Amino acid sequence: MDIRFAASQSVEIVVQEQPIPIAHYLRQPQRVVTALAASSRIELLNDDQFRLTMRPLNFLSLSIQPTVDMRVWADSNGAINVKSIACEIRGVEYINQRFSLNLVGQLYPTQIEQTTYLKGRADLEVQVELPPPFLLTPKFLLERAGNGLLLSVLSTIKQRLLHQLLLDYRNWATSQSETEVSQGRNLFPVNHPAS
Repeated sequence: MDIRFAASQSVEIVVQEQPIPIAHYLRQPQRVVTALAASSRIELLNDDQFRLTMRPLNFLSLSIQPTVDMRVWADSNGAINVKSIACEIRGVEYINQRFSLNLVGQLYPTQIEQTTYLKGRADLEVQVELPPPFLLTPKFLLERAGNGLLLSVLSTIKQRLLHQLLLDYRNWATSQSETEVSQGRNLFPVNHPAS
């Protein structure tokens, strides 16, 4: 049985001002990716491609573990873009051979009056041919379970975005500012008058 599941998640976060604007932080896809998922689940494939191994997920009576290869890049407008480029399902070979996943997302800073916001949206879609035992399950129940599962995945990412990404940005901005100050002191030594 071929079936399609889909979920979307939007986000709008107030960004606490730091010495360095968040637009500079977003130009570093590797930092953003490691802020959105535990580093033990991320593998760097090349400069802008990553492999995310998700926690095992339960879908009705199946336990599956998706692995998603994605491209993450910053564009000239200061937005971070995410696009899935490959996927593997570990745990059920039947589904792995009959599964496709499409993830598209964007996160960008915007200024409203004197306040900076991070706005974004992620769309996740899965198409799969379920094994024959699922033919007995009503399609609307399968769709409800599948859509709910995808929404929970996006909600988990959103929660990390709300907490971990902003924390990492704050720590990064502070350390960058301290580095610039210490380098500035070395570049411009104080001249003491001759005694």
